[in-house]
Order: sequence, then structure tokens, then C-alpha cells
Amino acid sequence: MNSLILSQTKETFMSPGPGMSDMLQKGLQTYVGPMDSGSINHLLRRTLFGVTKADFSLFQAKGDLSSMIASLFSKPQVPGPPIVNYTDGKDIKEPSVADGKTWINEAWDDKIEYYRLLSLKTWWINLALYDQTITEKMIMFWHNHIPVEMVGVFHARQSYDYLSTLRKHALGNFKQLVKDLTKDPMMLFYLNGNSNDKTAPDENYARELQELFCIGKGPNAKFTEEDIKAAAKVLTGWKSDYLKPKTFFAAWAHDTSDKRFSSFYGETIIKGRAGDNGMTEMDELIDMIVGHPECALYICRKIYTYFVYPEISEQTEINIIQPLAKLFKENNYEILPVLQTLLSSEHFFDPLLRLAMIKSPMDYILGANRHFQMRFPQDLTEYKSKFKAQTVLYYFLTSLQQDIGDPPNVSGWPAYYQYPQFDKSWISTHTIHERGNHSELLVWYGYQMGDKVATIDWVAYIDSYPRAADPNYLIEDVLNTLFTTSIDPSVKVHLKSILLSGQLTDYYWTSAWSAWKANVNDTMFRNTVEIRLKLFFQYILQMDEFQLM
Repeated sequence: MNSLILSQTKETFMSPGPGMSDMLQKGLQTYVGPMDSGSINHLLRRTLFGVTKADFSLFQAKGDLSSMIASLFSKPQVPGPPIVNYTDGKDIKEPSVADGKTWINEAWDDKIEYYRLLSLKTWWINLALYDQTITEKMIMFWHNHIPVEMVGVFHARQSYDYLSTLRKHALGNFKQLVKDLTKDPMMLFYLNGNSNDKTAPDENYARELQELFCIGKGPNAKFTEEDIKAAAKVLTGWKSDYLKPKTFFAAWAHDTSDKRFSSFYGETIIKGRAGDNGMTEMDELIDMIVGHPECALYICRKIYTYFVYPEISEQTEINIIQPLAKLFKENNYEILPVLQTLLSSEHFFDPLLRLAMIKSPMDYILGANRHFQMRFPQDLTEYKSKFKAQTVLYYFLTSLQQDIGDPPNVSGWPAYYQYPQFDKSWISTHTIHERGNHSELLVWYGYQMGDKVATIDWVAYIDSYPRAADPNYLIEDVLNTLFTTSIDPSVKVHLKSILLSGQLTDYYWTSAWSAWKANVNDTMFRNTVEIRLKLFFQYILQMDEFQLM
């Protein structure tokens, strides 16, 4: 990575900033400003994992913000399940499933569970790469907010079912999402719910349900240790068979005593019930917890820090969070009205919020692949090649410390909760180096797929710009497409020197480009422009601004 750019990046990312959250004045009134290129790019970068020119054109054609929001929240097709794509060249065989068919209905097998999990994660990456709705972004939000560690539980089918639950409720009812995850087989094993019974109540899930998933640990989260113990007793009896993941209620393991809660929960008493009636106690518990006013505030804060900005000032709490929480409760904890209101607001489109967050590894790596249209195989017979290429993507995500499916702990990734670093947690001496390695691989080599390579066609990308022959217009057009704020003029001067190969007149780029356009099958003319473009984009991908969204 270029040392000058690296030093600037570290200085920028490691500085705490001037308290920008105190400067944000706008509220939740609907944004009525222009939906220009900067506004559209800001909206799409925060709600998709990257933006192609086709994405931009699609939303630009909709004209008004309400139509764009409606499109973002349209329901995507339910994807087909992950398939067997990992046996090529390995001594790994599914007992009864052919390559290209799904493994999700097969029995657990310790010899191939890791490869099934890898198949699941690359399948997930592929969905995020192509989704033109907010769905995949929300699935990652919920995965971070109510996480599991897939390799820790080590059951691919359970992991797939957990993701299916997140997908089902990604834009739905929060209360129902919590209820379904509370008895999800993956969660029952991950947070010890499976071993929670009346003889030895396990408080692990009951604690996280309140501290992390619904109420938080803020100054107004005044539930007590006794509340955690009472909640654990309510949840006794929920079980799952590890080998055949299906939840059931074991009435014999359920604590049938009355469960008393503190004044924080209005001194609620959940009456103990015997037999299958004990199952209804869980619904009462979650209704009580989610119904507490602090829950709506907490969830709205988490949504805000994920989509808008990692810090919440006192003014933002009053003008944004509290009205959103009120809306959340009035709509019976449906997530859709909250998101639509926030993402349509004057506040969201405040110019101060553009390029104000450091990209997560998902946003950085998938965003680059998506925008520059990495050429992954599209032929259905090439699924093994695509798997190999997206495995490279997955390993880069892990090297940048976002192993999807396996956050570091039950709190999720530190970038979303760790004060005062927040999103700066994504940048370290290790990860900035890895981002540089990835950008060089992306620009110069692509991703290896056995005897094939997934690459970006930089010449074709630039050819999509109508003013590509003029280096001045080209630089402006590319930067306006990639960034939502203006770029320092000195950067443009340097980028132009790359296109001109250090020469002084625009002719050196214009003639090279025009020569290729007149002879598109000539390798020599293509190489002349391609080498300059690779140097051009290597610089852009290592700029401070490219790390931001």
C-alpha cells in the first residue's frame, strides 16, 4: 500500500473527531431536498453492500425519494438453499447428495460440517453481492444484534435455519423475531438454553435476552439479577435434539412456580403452568420485556448507529431516537415503519453524514466487488469455480476481522458497540495492511478459481462512462460515482498524472483511449490503457475516502 496514503488513513481513522453528532440539527421530517447523485449514492451505500452504475441508474430513474424507499423495501425472491460445491479435488464426499444439489436436509456429519458451513457462508456472500433491496443489510444487522457463532455450534443445518429465521423477520415484527430465536435450535445450543431446566436453571440466555437483545446496559436499564433468574426459570424446558434440530418443549424440565419480576418490569408475576401450558410463559416473558419503554429506545439506537452514525448526542436522542421509539411502539414493534421513517428523513440526508462512517469489511470488500463488477461465473455449471472465488472473498473478510456467521462473541462486532472507538475498530495496523493487500489483488490479479481467475475488466468499466476520452471529465465522473462528497483537487491532479503516464498534456490519455476504441481487439492498444487504469484504481482504492461510506 502506498505509504503516504497509509499514513493519512491511519491519522484520519484514529482521531476521535470534533463531536460531529452534536452538529446534526435536522429531524425526522421527510427529506425534500434534491435526489441528486450524492443523495442517491448516500442512500444506496448505507442500505446495500455496494452500488453498481446499474443500481444507481435504476434508482435514479424512479425520480423521487418515496419511490426509491419503496423499491429498497420491496420483498426479494426467497433464495434457493446452498448446494454441495466443495468436493472438487478434496477427499470429501456427501453420503447421498450429488454435487450441485442442496445438503440442508442431510444428517449431521462431523467430517463435512466445516465444508457445509463454508458453503453456507459463500452462499450468503453471494446473496449480499446481488441484492438490490435492504434485506441482506438487515440480515447482517440482526446477525450482529442477536448473534450465534456457527463454527462454535458446528451444525450447518442449524446455521441455515437460523439465517432463515433472520430472513423471515428481517423487516417484520421484532417481538416475533425474538420469540422465534428464543426457541431456535441454534440459539438453544449457543446460549445453553438446551441445558436450562428446573433442577439447574441456566441464566445465560435470560441475561443476554435483556442485556444485549432487548434492553441493553445503559443507565436506564435497571433490571435486576433477580429478573435474570426469574426469566431463566420461565425459559426452562425448551429443548432441541442436536442431530435432528427440531425444538420441543419438555414439560418435565419446566419450573412451574410463579416468577416474580422487579419494579423495573412493574412487579409483574408470570404464573407458573404445568404441562404444555408452560410454553405460554415464554410469550408472556418476551411481551413483558419488549413492552418495556427502554426496549424500543434501545433497538432504535442500534438501528441508528448501524445505518446513520455511531454516536448519539443528547440532541439526537431527543429529536430522532425518542420519536422513532414512539413510532416503533405504536406500530406493535414492526421494524418497517421505523426504517422507512429514518431513511426518508432530513436527518439521514444531512451532508455531515456523508462519508462519515468507516466501511465494515462486508461493505468494503463486497462493495468493491459489486461496484466494479467482478466477473464471477454466472453459468450454473460453474458453481464450483464461483465457490472458489467467493471463498477468497470470505477469507479476506475473516482477515479483516468480520467472519460472517462467527462474530467474536455474543455481543457481536466491537465496531457496533465499543465506546469510544465504534467503527474505528475496523481499522488497525493489521487490517489497514490487509485492506491494501486486497485492493492490490482486486486490481492486478483477481481471485483464483482453480485454473480460472475472477477478474475486473477495468477497460470495460471505464468504457461505460460517456466522456472517457477526456481525462478531466473522466476523473470527475468516476469520483462522483464513487464518492458522495467532493474530493481534494490535489488528488485529482495526481490521478490525472497517472492517466497521462506523467506527461503534461491531455492528449497522452485521449490518444491512447481513442486508439483502443478504434481497435478494440488489439492487445497492444488495450494493454496501454489497462495498465494506466490499474494504477489509477489502485490509488483510488487506497484513498481515505474509499474506506468510508
